[in-house]
Amino acid sequence: MRRIRLAVYLILIALPSLYLSAADDGPAPKAVVLTISGPIGPATADYVKQGLEEAQQGTTQLVVLAMDTPGGLDTAMRDIIQYIIASPVPVVTYVSPSGARAASAGTYILYASHVAAMAPATTLGAATPVRIGGTPGAPPTPYPPDKGGRPKPDTEDDQSDEQPESEKSPDVMERKIINDAAAYIRGLAQMRGRNVEWAEKAVRESASLSAEEALAMDVVDLVTRDLPDLLAKLDGWELNILGQERKLDTAGIVVETLEPGWRSRLLSVITDPNILPILMTLGVFGLMYEMLNPGFVLPGVLGGICLLLALYAAQVLPVNYAGLALMILGLAFMVGEAFMPSFGALGIGGAIAFVIGSIILIDTEFEGYGVSVPFIVALGLMNIVLFAGVATMAMRSRRKPVVSGKEELVGSVGEVISAADETGRARVHSEDWQVRSQTPIRPGQKVRVTAVDGLTLVVEPLQADRESSI
Repeated sequence: MRRIRLAVYLILIALPSLYLSAADDGPAPKAVVLTISGPIGPATADYVKQGLEEAQQGTTQLVVLAMDTPGGLDTAMRDIIQYIIASPVPVVTYVSPSGARAASAGTYILYASHVAAMAPATTLGAATPVRIGGTPGAPPTPYPPDKGGRPKPDTEDDQSDEQPESEKSPDVMERKIINDAAAYIRGLAQMRGRNVEWAEKAVRESASLSAEEALAMDVVDLVTRDLPDLLAKLDGWELNILGQERKLDTAGIVVETLEPGWRSRLLSVITDPNILPILMTLGVFGLMYEMLNPGFVLPGVLGGICLLLALYAAQVLPVNYAGLALMILGLAFMVGEAFMPSFGALGIGGAIAFVIGSIILIDTEFEGYGVSVPFIVALGLMNIVLFAGVATMAMRSRRKPVVSGKEELVGSVGEVISAADETGRARVHSEDWQVRSQTPIRPGQKVRVTAVDGLTLVVEPLQADRESSI
């Protein structure tokens, strides 16, 4: 018993020191993983921003962007790069899993990251900017050699301002976009100490590299088989973060995958080019139903919300405004068919304008930002059927007799309750009304309403009652 008491005393004495030792160690460092899969757009930029902000709150050692993307929007890409450059937490862009790619916008993000890594059998490059909503310009026209046999300059910097317009590139805007993109990625490469020449080649010539070639050409820092291998190789690395040297300690680090929040998921839905026409259609339907049924409230509220979401999506997406105008005009024509039946002319014309506008809304073959033509055609046909049904119901309602309101009272039959010569009270449709007549009336007599004068009904005795009173 004495030995047991002694052991208990020793445990009680050791517990506070063990607790303090655990408290001094603090929470284990972690690595936050953000997954970028598919086209880069406003939702992706919001997701990366939220992830980097959350990483700054805890004991995060580094943020890993696990990337597999064909590219994306220039504005979203530049936002992500700004978040990475301003981040006090190291950002590692890792092109994974095997078979993934970091094309176009992904290449810029890879160059901007503090550490660039790739899995085996992955690729990067093809960073030439493509204008969404239009067609690329023609390639620059080659200049013939001069009299001395020397080729004339083919870059904008070497061209003289005195050259005639016919000798310049047929698409100056295309050259400006490419020159700006080349300068941008060149600056990122210089900032991170990576291959500058190949970065510019990826923009001007759409060059691409495999993971092993990228490592050999100093485009990326590491090639690792998976995420644990990447974290193991990063242990002890020294990085310059916002002007300060920091050493990574990734031994035994805890990996935490951060999923997109509701805001990012909502943005990814409403910025889908195929969802934009649906939002516009639902918005117009809701507002039209509210106008046809004042006071119902719910359709008008939902319609207004859908219309505002559609306008927001049109603002953040690189839309063709001619296509957007055609969509709005088509919806207006279909609404006009419901109010002014034109034997289908407005409805069919509106559906055609809606389909054409939706197709050219975002005219591009860029993956993830194209519009599905079969889906848009089906949506247009659905609009025709719906508005045709509304127009048919409106025509049928005009042929039906009036069942309520002031007009319905005219022709109704009632019974006189009390009377004094030509005035009195009568019960019509189970309601008591003040009545007057051009002939004397009596209680119990059947009368027919001939007109409504304010709150007084003008009546006349029924023919049978009139003859019996005579």
